[in-house]
Amino acid sequence: MINLRTETNADELHNFEVYADIVDALRPYIESAKTGNGKLSKTAFFDHAHIVGSVDGAFYNLDADTFSGLVTEGGESPNIKSHIAWIDVSGPAAAAKVEFIDWNGIRFTDFFVLYKHDGQWRISGKVYDSHSRN
Repeated sequence: MINLRTETNADELHNFEVYADIVDALRPYIESAKTGNGKLSKTAFFDHAHIVGSVDGAFYNLDADTFSGLVTEGGESPNIKSHIAWIDVSGPAAAAKVEFIDWNGIRFTDFFVLYKHDGQWRISGKVYDSHSRN
């Protein structure tokens, strides 16, 4: 009989730890949405990162610094709820989908592209949907 199982227990543990590391990399971004701390948000991104989407018909193509300023300007959202819907990983590259409800009264779906460089996961880019506020 052929054994179709290709992962060992060590591989499975490593994969579990990678997902936990990506959750940790997203945590400053998620926390900044609640606190309105744009500087915290900035720590989750590479300097080159871009954020693309629209709110109320206005298209945004922002760098991480400008986005950080908007997070600060928006202020805290104490009633925000968030959920990491999925994470997909291939070596040092990953993608994640995070849902937010009531981020300053708006529902967002964020799609992130992440990369692991020098042992640290960071967001390289984000596109988002502001749902009914597009």
